Amino acid sequence: MSELRHYAQLRAALINKEEVALIDVREEAPFAAGHPLFAANFTLGKLELEVYARIPRRTTPITVYDNGEGLAVRAVVKLRELGYRDVALLAGGLQGWQEAGGELFIDVNAPSKAFGELVEAKRHTPSLDAEELHRLQKQGADLVVLDVRRFDEYQTMSIPGGISLPGGDLVLKARAQVNSHDTRIVVNCAGRTRSIIGAQSLINAGIANPVAALRNGTIGWTLAEQELEHNQDRQAQESTGEEAERIAAWELATSAGVSFVAWSDWLIWQHNSDRNTWLFDVRSLDEYRAGHLPGARSVPGGQLVQETDHYAAVRGGRIVLVDDDGMRAPMAASWLAQMGWEVAVLEAARELFTERGDWQAPVPAAPKVEEISSAALAGWLEQPGTTLLDFTTSTNFRSRHIPGAKWLGRSRLCAAVANLPEPERWVVTCGSSALARFAVPELQALSGRPVYVLQGGTLAWIAEGRPLAHGPQGELHLPEDRYRRPYEGTDVPRQAMEDYLQWEYGLVAQLERDGTHGFNVI
Repeated sequence: MSELRHYAQLRAALINKEEVALIDVREEAPFAAGHPLFAANFTLGKLELEVYARIPRRTTPITVYDNGEGLAVRAVVKLRELGYRDVALLAGGLQGWQEAGGELFIDVNAPSKAFGELVEAKRHTPSLDAEELHRLQKQGADLVVLDVRRFDEYQTMSIPGGISLPGGDLVLKARAQVNSHDTRIVVNCAGRTRSIIGAQSLINAGIANPVAALRNGTIGWTLAEQELEHNQDRQAQESTGEEAERIAAWELATSAGVSFVAWSDWLIWQHNSDRNTWLFDVRSLDEYRAGHLPGARSVPGGQLVQETDHYAAVRGGRIVLVDDDGMRAPMAASWLAQMGWEVAVLEAARELFTERGDWQAPVPAAPKVEEISSAALAGWLEQPGTTLLDFTTSTNFRSRHIPGAKWLGRSRLCAAVANLPEPERWVVTCGSSALARFAVPELQALSGRPVYVLQGGTLAWIAEGRPLAHGPQGELHLPEDRYRRPYEGTDVPRQAMEDYLQWEYGLVAQLERDGTHGFNVI
């Protein structure tokens, strides 16, 4: 019988700023329908690929829950197998949390979004609506629209004339985008949070220009029946920043309680097992790839503030940030500290940035498996007897998959084996087959049939120019792995956008009811 932790225990730990890892092991869509404020979403089927990075300390008190699906008990077993020594179930699951008086938040990245609303309420961040921006643009007003989302989001849809400047680089590069101190700067995202934080960042940094957030972002623009642009590639001019903004960022971080530490301090923290500590490089991905500190993970600052729970899943842990310009890390740190995190900026010499390439997630040793080539799989699929299971995301599967493949979430594997005709052999794949490897022992135990992994995954099949299928045919259940955000894409129903905005407007009141947030807007 698994140990139980109760709502009152977790609430007290949050208020006391103790380390709390509360993890929801459902898929993203049901998670987004309702969860505690500081719950982190860990899909059961991907635990091996994510948990070591997001919960580094193996002695972290971890509390697991679902909503009666039976996933949490399985997750407790898996976490213990992965070396975590203090794992318990949430008493009563999600329903127990709510019945005990716990508040439920919808959507994803709820802490960051709630914090953004609190910032606007406390600092009265200037904003203008879509109609006013459109009017100013038609009049030829001296203004610039800076889009602080990721570049891929910007390319999907953007405000006419908008320039892509991801939020982590906003203070660094904003001044290079304007004609003079009189040029109005309008900051936008898809909804509200990143535009509020971006606009307030410029104000906090002492930018002389008039600054405003575009109220409700591209959602507001769409609801005002204005046309959006698509597939644009306007990117901000490069800049090394201004000394005035650099000093302001440092002062902001200091006033928020951020510490500035040396490389020697980080080395001690890195090997100290009594705290969860993460090292994030907040520069752009291209800069990171060109050279970064050993052990640092690339998380550009704007996305880190927006999606903190995706990277640091233990409330009460310690976040260390690094850059090479002395501006981006202090600015991001100032926001994270106001969000209740213990934050430090690592002052590391550039010559220590010796690593190259992409970040490699820490994962457990993969089980030994028997691999087959794409050519061998193609031959097998021409004859009966082979069932190919694909554990990629449903979005990837619908975009392209191997003809005849069956898609399922890995947590549904037991049901799939029970309901599918028994084959002579199974073959498993995903994008790279990294996740598929971990499914092999379970599938072998369930079926007793030989199980093979596609070498290089579906990406290898694609690289060889082999045939592909598209669409949902082959899905073994309705996908729940991806929550359709009301602020992404171009075909979102109007009611969904309006409902989303109403939810955001109510977040400050919901924070008050919850009472565990620990936010302190300065």
